[in-house]
Amino acid sequence: MEYIDNTAVLERQLLLQLGDRLKRLRKAQGLGTVAMAGRVGISRTTLSAVEAGDPGPSIGTYLRVMSVLGISGDLALLAGDALRAGPPGSAAAQSHRARPVVEVRVSADESRHQVQDLQSLALHEEAVRLVRSDPGLLQQAQATLECWLDTGNTRSSGLWIEWRDILSQGKWRRVLARTRRAQALRQASPLITVLPDSLRQSVLDQVRALKKGVLLGEAGNPAAE
Repeated sequence: MEYIDNTAVLERQLLLQLGDRLKRLRKAQGLGTVAMAGRVGISRTTLSAVEAGDPGPSIGTYLRVMSVLGISGDLALLAGDALRAGPPGSAAAQSHRARPVVEVRVSADESRHQVQDLQSLALHEEAVRLVRSDPGLLQQAQATLECWLDTGNTRSSGLWIEWRDILSQGKWRRVLARTRRAQALRQASPLITVLPDSLRQSVLDQVRALKKGVLLGEAGNPAAE
């Protein structure tokens, strides 16, 4: 299957921004990772995943982190009915005022390499999804990697040798992390060679849209189109 939802990259960027915000709040409150993980009742590894905007942790885990950081008001706004019409017969329901519209512009900061990182991450997440469902594509990536290793390129050989272990063991988290090593691995990746052109182009188009800024709201929500 070569399908990717047309909001997938946008949703990924929102998670990355949420993780960054939670990390900044924790540091602003003088909380180390050990103390924070203890308060939330999760491991430091899970906390790192949350602060990296990893989609792996459950929504409940994200909510507990937000609660400990004192931003439960954000949760109430998200889950509440403040911006919805009132019950039938109420003054709010009978009001002729236009319902308030909340619009938020989401974008990636090109000056801090966020665009490149987001694009690389999104491409690799799609490639991992494909090879998990099709062993033939995994073998294709492994064959490509061995061809690269045979060239004797010493500059990238260390990364490629690490890729050999990643592909054989399915250690995808090492590639999908938000670390400098993961970024380096993605730059020397044989994995995205398995992506169909249509799927690759879909990701690139979504990232290009984020460069300009995607408007969410009554008139701008891509899901409403």
